Amino acid sequence: MATLRPLANVLAIGLTLAYPFAVYFGLDTIGPRGLGLMLLAVLVLRHWQSVRRFASDIRQSEWLVFALLAGMAGAIAAFGSEVLLLLYPVAVSLSLLLVFGRSLFHPPTVIERIARLTEPNLPPEGVRYTRQVTRAWCVFFAANGAIAMATAFASREAWLLYNGLISYLLMGVMFTGEWVIRGRVRRRLAAP
Repeated sequence: MATLRPLANVLAIGLTLAYPFAVYFGLDTIGPRGLGLMLLAVLVLRHWQSVRRFASDIRQSEWLVFALLAGMAGAIAAFGSEVLLLLYPVAVSLSLLLVFGRSLFHPPTVIERIARLTEPNLPPEGVRYTRQVTRAWCVFFAANGAIAMATAFASREAWLLYNGLISYLLMGVMFTGEWVIRGRVRRRLAAP
């Protein structure tokens, strides 16, 4: 069973990254129903991985988000809706915004929970920093969702370009920028 975990992780990440391309190239061949079923399978696989990692710390809002996204994937499969398929990235961004935003009002924040996996004794300055990072991700998810919404009603090419490339590049910039800033914050806090 332990040897299947890395494979399941790789499969879930690969399928998630392939989603925009599967939609773009699969709408005419597989159709919205088939893509909706694929999406539902990816959600279950990814959520199973999350449960395994954070089983003792899953929040009710995170279960609700999973249920809503699974419901949307089910609706795509049941109704064969191309519009819902194209709006799915919007739902993902808004769901992440809800989870991250809620954690600002009901601490610990999502980023603090992740940080405590490697630094259980996070100092108060670290907690403040994780709140700032959580806020930054909230802004990102709001903007990403708005742009994804606009592309859902544009051409398929524009939708694919943003949701299959630009959005991932922007996430990479956020991750990289945060990693650089975190290093500076750690050095500043470690200085006498």
